[in-house]
Amino acid sequence: MKKTTISHKVQIMPPSGIRVFFDLVLGMKDVISLGVGEPDFVTPWHIRESAIYSIEEGYTSYTSNKGLVKLRTYVSQDLKKRFGLHYGVEDEILITVGVSEAVDLALRALVNPGDKVIVCSPSYVSYAPVAELAGAEVTKIILRSGNGFKLTPDDLKKAIGPGTKAIIFNYPCNPTGVSYTKTELSAINRVLERHGILVISDEVYDELTYDFAHTPFATLPGAKERTLYLNGFSKAYAMTGWRVGYACGPKDIIAAMTKIHQYTIMCVPIMSQMAACEAVAGTRKPVEDMKQEYQRRREFVVGRLNEMGLSCHKPQGTFYVFPSVKKSKMNGMDFASRLLKEKKVAVVPGTAFGSEYDGHIRISFATGFDKLREAMDRMEEYMKGL
Repeated sequence: MKKTTISHKVQIMPPSGIRVFFDLVLGMKDVISLGVGEPDFVTPWHIRESAIYSIEEGYTSYTSNKGLVKLRTYVSQDLKKRFGLHYGVEDEILITVGVSEAVDLALRALVNPGDKVIVCSPSYVSYAPVAELAGAEVTKIILRSGNGFKLTPDDLKKAIGPGTKAIIFNYPCNPTGVSYTKTELSAINRVLERHGILVISDEVYDELTYDFAHTPFATLPGAKERTLYLNGFSKAYAMTGWRVGYACGPKDIIAAMTKIHQYTIMCVPIMSQMAACEAVAGTRKPVEDMKQEYQRRREFVVGRLNEMGLSCHKPQGTFYVFPSVKKSKMNGMDFASRLLKEKKVAVVPGTAFGSEYDGHIRISFATGFDKLREAMDRMEEYMKGL
């Protein structure tokens, strides 16, 4: 019998539920994809132009492991201007390969074997697997549609126990679109502060908050010293392929993350960092225009889904909805598979974000309005034919 050479942790780790399903889409004609969180907008020209110019000027070298001083300075200035949040350029900011790398670095820098990390479910697909790879024991908090998929202080109190070290908190949330007011966040923070729990706060969708102002977790009373603030350029600036994110936090944690980063990644490509400089320091009009269009799509998609009986909360942020498919009398996987086969509309089964959500699907409205309208028409036909 052949002895396996693969790590046990990796062997038992499931593949991404999003990518497994969308392998089925490859090669299919006339499919409208409402699956992957990929803005349909092209990166604004002034950002692309800055990257092109940087290459023409010969910016092709390594940068500091921490990232360009120029970019860290712009990030620091932007956070101070928008939120009154101050992070030191030299030792409290790290430029990462998207927010995904920042989450991975944070967990590997913080977790000792057996430490417990809280993950709210449904959540972005990488949080629990990456925490487990870092050696953590994952404590899941199951959020329910009856409560609007919101985390409450009572949820936290029940989940915190001996060995709980950190929570991964994402808002606005992928896949539900849920976000939190300052009052709601303050109540959550009081529980975490009482128990000394570290917060890894993924706020990459902060610019896509629709119904109230976004409040960074680190701005809450007493929270900054316990919070890693994570953000990036992929969503609001339509820069998914540029792979630029950043982590801000206490000096010791950023230093530990930088150690790992320098041995594994070294640095984010310089031309991507130059583009990010232009994004954060340049005109904000494209960001506002994209946000306005996403809001228009949100109203349309939520209205159509509810009309066809697919009960759907209105997301307070992101470009996702997480409707129930209970009316179809199918689980999310069967619903999505049949929808793809019969009507050529691709959505993500809810189980990609947690096994408890087999009665849901995730739909991304980060696609053109005409395609969204056609997709909703096909889904309505599909529902009528069941």
